[in-house]
Amino acid sequence: MTIAADMLATGFATLPDLIRAHALERGDRIAVADAQGSIDYRTLDAMMDRVAAALQRDGVAPGTAVAIVAAPTTEYAAIFLGAVRAGCVATPIAPSATPAAIAAMIVDSGAPLVFLDAENARALEGQTFAANVVLFPRGGGAPAFAGEQSFDAWLTPPETKPTPVTIAPEDPFNIIYSSGTTGTPKGIVQSHAMRWAHISRNTAAGFDTAVTMIATPLYSNTTLVSFLPTLGWGGTVVLMKKFEARAYLDLAERYRATHTMLVPVQYQRIMALPDFDSFDLSAFRFKTSTSAPFSATLKADVVARWPGVLVEFYGMTEGGASCALNATANPTKLHTVGQPMPGHEIRLIDDDGIEVAPGEMGEVVGRSPAMMNGYHGRTEATRDAEWHDADGNRYIRHGDVGRFDEDGFLTLMDRKKDLIISGGFNIYPSDLEAVLAQHPAVADCAVIGVPSEAWGETPVGFYVPRDGVGEDGTAILAWVNGQLGKTQRLSALHITNELPRSAIGKVLKRDLRDRLAAFLPSS
Repeated sequence: MTIAADMLATGFATLPDLIRAHALERGDRIAVADAQGSIDYRTLDAMMDRVAAALQRDGVAPGTAVAIVAAPTTEYAAIFLGAVRAGCVATPIAPSATPAAIAAMIVDSGAPLVFLDAENARALEGQTFAANVVLFPRGGGAPAFAGEQSFDAWLTPPETKPTPVTIAPEDPFNIIYSSGTTGTPKGIVQSHAMRWAHISRNTAAGFDTAVTMIATPLYSNTTLVSFLPTLGWGGTVVLMKKFEARAYLDLAERYRATHTMLVPVQYQRIMALPDFDSFDLSAFRFKTSTSAPFSATLKADVVARWPGVLVEFYGMTEGGASCALNATANPTKLHTVGQPMPGHEIRLIDDDGIEVAPGEMGEVVGRSPAMMNGYHGRTEATRDAEWHDADGNRYIRHGDVGRFDEDGFLTLMDRKKDLIISGGFNIYPSDLEAVLAQHPAVADCAVIGVPSEAWGETPVGFYVPRDGVGEDGTAILAWVNGQLGKTQRLSALHITNELPRSAIGKVLKRDLRDRLAAFLPSS
């Protein structure tokens, strides 16, 4: 048995130690590739040492946040993982946020050091935060910050070794800031134990020989649950700076990709390419999806035309419990998100926190080995996110409403916060969206609830028209309402060029409400 295999068979190992083992045993294998080139495990391990040693030289203590605001590159990977090797808390922040929001997240994390690429350094010029800045652009200039250094100058010399750090399972591994789809982003603290759970549960996924396509940002937990296991098992990660459907297929074909994690809207755009079937994707073995609703029709299309197993994961960045649906093996369950994974427990509760009867709908709460420590600096918010059973076991509230069928498969009805109560009736936007999406003139759609004097709330739809299919919104609205029950009918339907989405494909319904409010008369 190899060193890495022996470590993976234990109850706990750290990712930096696994990468060190891979560097010794398969050092020439490519670890991370991007548009500019690639680095092997030996090089990645050495870069992590230099990053960790530089952090120690600067007095950045274990348990301290280290922020990164940049596009995904090999350097990004080395910085993230080197910070973890030093016992620090990797804190990737979304460049897609506003400069003021980015600065606020840096301040909130308490990071004394922030790594920026050239593009994000320019965007943050004029923002105030106490962290020192390290720039790692590949060419090009950047504005001056107080205490600014270049990455090459900041690094310790080659062959430098950091002082070994003892890492316990409960120690923080990273902070992930929530997408902000429900308000101000909160820093979700995830432990080494949680990340170990993500790595160790993938024993059958074949990550040790994987070439994994990464087409979502490295600040997203969606990405990390694929990125980290690939490196933990010794596979190869291929990073895309920005997703584009044809470019993705070109890269997948070139690298003979075997694994990928994509969000549903990315699958939708790839499968819609007229020449999709001309690409050689025969090396694919394992495709996954998470983070947003994945229609049964789209799942069926992926299963039929894209080689390899398709698995949908349902969970949340905070942890709780996860479900998995092997769509390839369960063609009659594509409307569900699957069954709880081994070691994961999901219960459904009512508004009073009481478990509902079998077959009834309820709010999803879950527990597993993969659960957040809590929200960074927000004790009350952490408490609000938790539910405890009669035995005192801790669960995380998922914020979704769902129902189990007789086979134990979970069907999600909607986000609890998106539930529309109209005239005393509960209306689930996902039900309406499923009908609206069936119209041949509709390429994409979303439904929100808006205030109504007559009904309290009323559902309003937005749709993106399909190219080449001409039909006005009035006719589409009439068609949709003809398919819906009286209490479900849309009060209005608005056309839009695109739906506002987060970087991982979630529809930003708050933005739709704000957009609609701009057209409503003020009271």
